[in-house]
Amino acid sequence: METVGNQDVSGTGRRRRGIAALVSAVTVAGLLGLSAGTASADRTGSCSWAGTPYPRGATVVAGGWTFTCAATSTGDARWDRGAQAHRPSTVANPGAATDPTGRFSAGAVQPGTRYTDYCVGEQLVSGRDAVYEAVPDGHGLRWRPVGPIAQWRFDQGDGTAAPGQSVSECRADPQF
Repeated sequence: METVGNQDVSGTGRRRRGIAALVSAVTVAGLLGLSAGTASADRTGSCSWAGTPYPRGATVVAGGWTFTCAATSTGDARWDRGAQAHRPSTVANPGAATDPTGRFSAGAVQPGTRYTDYCVGEQLVSGRDAVYEAVPDGHGLRWRPVGPIAQWRFDQGDGTAAPGQSVSECRADPQF
């Protein structure tokens, strides 16, 4: 046994304190390392539109509007909608046809598609009646309706929207 100050300390006590200090140091280092490694995927310095990267400051035209690649206050890349543009789109506009995560950056706007159809009870609500913005949801991005489809200018030759879902897809499960 060894005396430190006014206390007797055994070798076992010193080892326990040493192990506790080591565990604390490893825990703090691990937490710092984890927090340093959780940067947003959108902090690459570029925005995505339909899977194509654009550098910060780039301006594109889609659906009759300009969008500029910018950064949020936290450094995440996002599209800022600007003025109306009376010229054809300069980017692909597949519509809100799939999960936007990895294909679009926040702020991108697309016309609704069958992907954005939803049911209220047995009533089908067409997603094609609105335009949708890609917004962060904590796990990636999701499409959120932001206005009527009249806000979107379709380029000549775009064609019409694909046929919608059948009302039968909204039928409630039979109650037995």
